[in-house]
Amino acid sequence: MPLIFSGIIFTNSIESSILKNSNKEVIDHVWQIIYRDFLDSEGEFNKSNWIKLRKKLLKENYPNADDAYIAIREMLENLNDPYTRFLDPKQFNEMRIDTAGELTGVGIQILKDSESGFLVIISPIEGSPASESGIQAKDKIISIDNISTKSLDIEGAVKLIRGKKGTKVDLEILRNGTIINKTLVRKKIEIKSVSSKINSSKKGFLIGYVRIKQFNANASKDLKKVLLDYETKNVSGYILDLRSNPGGLLDSSVEISRQFIDEGVIVTTLSKNGLKEVKKANGSALTNKPLVVLVNEGSASASEIVSGAIRDNFRGKLVGKKTFGKGLVQSMRSLVDGSGLTVTVAKYLTPNGIDINKFGITPDVQVNMNVNPILQNEIGTRRDKQYKVGENVLIKLIKNKGTNISFVPNSTNLNVALDNPKKRRLLKTHI
Repeated sequence: MPLIFSGIIFTNSIESSILKNSNKEVIDHVWQIIYRDFLDSEGEFNKSNWIKLRKKLLKENYPNADDAYIAIREMLENLNDPYTRFLDPKQFNEMRIDTAGELTGVGIQILKDSESGFLVIISPIEGSPASESGIQAKDKIISIDNISTKSLDIEGAVKLIRGKKGTKVDLEILRNGTIINKTLVRKKIEIKSVSSKINSSKKGFLIGYVRIKQFNANASKDLKKVLLDYETKNVSGYILDLRSNPGGLLDSSVEISRQFIDEGVIVTTLSKNGLKEVKKANGSALTNKPLVVLVNEGSASASEIVSGAIRDNFRGKLVGKKTFGKGLVQSMRSLVDGSGLTVTVAKYLTPNGIDINKFGITPDVQVNMNVNPILQNEIGTRRDKQYKVGENVLIKLIKNKGTNISFVPNSTNLNVALDNPKKRRLLKTHI
């Protein structure tokens, strides 16, 4: 069964053994995938022109892989889709490693804005050189080591930014009309998907604070452990922190939503052919305690799926700033020579049928971040302005519900959580 990463499905799409060791066949393989599966969110894809382009490409000779890769990237530029990308074998392998929870670099995810031509940062990863230097979501990268990014695609930028551990890279950042220069030291980054703690509010309520930093293969099972533990510790409610979470495995976001939502639609995907797939809750929620979700401009893709599911199912309140706005699904296809392709194949809608692509999700309660940056250990404390407001909102929800009941050991949800054989099917983590 395929896996979806930030809407990306990992599949093995090698269609014929005759493709081996042929640069031209790799190009044609990419062309065929786009022709068959690409969802054009902009309404500009012309199949007739695409067929003409194939004839032109296959007339050329490609003596080595690099020549073929250049041709593929130039071909994909015609799609005007920042999420449909070619990755050479090294990049494709790194993508797989990323979803497993580890990467080497400065810790940012970027896209190419088709309108402005800028490289835009989706979000820095917490604890990474980018995050520690103060880089923020929606920052634009103007130059890399004094090389302008105007003419660079994402792959070109990645090659300049990545490098050996301990080496430096200079980034020129544009933020709200101001140029900021950053020098980052590359390092190996371990992505811990979930961190948590129990906070005590001023009113004496125990608050389960859970931060998910990326929806990788471990996120769902890590959250499950936290919820099982906190439900036995009499927490009154939860604050789920998805700020600056750039996304990850879509299946992980669905499983995480199911841990909070007992029934209802989680997300709907629509393919280019109008095929609809609806992901629903399956009665396996681990808690029904009041819930607040913290979001900001760096909350993207899978984060928005969870946020939309919580909001549309009236399961909790969203607090913070409007989310990034990535509502497209990409399928990750492996190619015969070890390279890969991410291709937009569908869009997703929130349970209420809302397309959030480029629009994002507006929180129920909008709150700016602290004017002055806070320390790492102050995130998720009352010195964190958005958290403080979120806690106040949560306390109101707790009081309105009028409950401070600990988890009932013999409840159905606990049986599910502890993998009761009758319920085991519902608890499979899709990785």
